[in-house]
Amino acid sequence: FAALIAGKVIEYSFTVPEGWTYLEMLNKLISLSRIQHPADGYQADAISQALELEQGKTLEGLFFPDTYSYVSGIHGTEILRQAYTNMQTQIDEAWIARSTTSLEISTPYEALILASIIEKETGVEGERRKISGVFHNRLSIGMMLQTDPTVIYGMGDNFDGNLRRVDLETDTPYNTYTRFGLPPGPIALPGRLSLNAAVNPESTTALYFVANGQGG
Repeated sequence: FAALIAGKVIEYSFTVPEGWTYLEMLNKLISLSRIQHPADGYQADAISQALELEQGKTLEGLFFPDTYSYVSGIHGTEILRQAYTNMQTQIDEAWIARSTTSLEISTPYEALILASIIEKETGVEGERRKISGVFHNRLSIGMMLQTDPTVIYGMGDNFDGNLRRVDLETDTPYNTYTRFGLPPGPIALPGRLSLNAAVNPESTTALYFVANGQGG
């Protein structure tokens, strides 16, 4: 009763880990029982309209991975709006602080795409700028990015956990083994460190990196 008098409400939290895809975030959101969900589900066109986004544009990568507080009865679209606004702020801040040299990307959205790839390539903080440097070098010389996470993303539900040679050779818009340049959109929700790494690559002559089997 005292809490009611004081105007206090119970807050809950919704955490979106770095590297999740938009679909993973959405499925988690849908599972929350204290949230008011749209009667017709989270249709992409409706979300785009609510957030005033270009119709038909992918929603992947547009929501910042973070922990969001909410009260019972909040509409799910409002949480998406918070995450979207947060990501726009993070992208703008990273872009303003971008390196003035060695950048092979020309727009904040391209930075978001590259950051999402970096996010999926490593979970090690100290490696992000190194990997960014490798990708910038490849873009600089017209070399394919040849990064497995983009291939996996392009496979969608066809990916069974085992990436095969035939998968690397099967063309999709996201297959960076068959297409040059960045993929058409992000492949995950990148965090702040990956966003900053995308626009501040480490100076290196390296063109390759190898996984160490331990997440790095």
